[in-house]
Amino acid sequence: MEKNKNFIVGIFDDEDILLDAVEQIREKGVKIDEVYSPFPVHGLDDALGYKRSRLPIAAFLFGMMGTILATFTQIWMMGFDWPMIIGGKNHASLPPFIPVIFEFTVLLSAFGMVGTFFIVCDMKPYKWPRQFDLRSTDDKHVMAIDLSSNKLNKDEISRILKDSGATEINEKNF
Repeated sequence: MEKNKNFIVGIFDDEDILLDAVEQIREKGVKIDEVYSPFPVHGLDDALGYKRSRLPIAAFLFGMMGTILATFTQIWMMGFDWPMIIGGKNHASLPPFIPVIFEFTVLLSAFGMVGTFFIVCDMKPYKWPRQFDLRSTDDKHVMAIDLSSNKLNKDEISRILKDSGATEINEKNF
């Protein structure tokens, strides 16, 4: 993250006004950095132009890794490393392995998704998050616009925000 980034922050009271404002602002060529909301707003990701997440692909790959690792580990332990003859059955019989394979698949998939999410979202334990407005965790919707990534100046962006329904407009420097 770069130091000394200037943002224009628009505060909205209602999620419907926010959705309309996002569409109006994007139509005027303003690039929105992020929108913070105290609860999920249906359709906001589409209005912001976000692409579909690839997290399910990561979950599938981690799940496959869990399946392969659990199967290989059990076959190796029961068939080669410490073979036990239990009731005259095969050393590496698949039916008794299924519960462990299932549980390990779910475990690796869940841990892998959480780890991938933290890496993609740049959520480190020592990193302090940017808080544009404390009310975004309570009852306000906050739209942050990075001034360095837009061609319009601060006054034009402030006017566009005011015209689109922002109740309050602030400038933040991070």
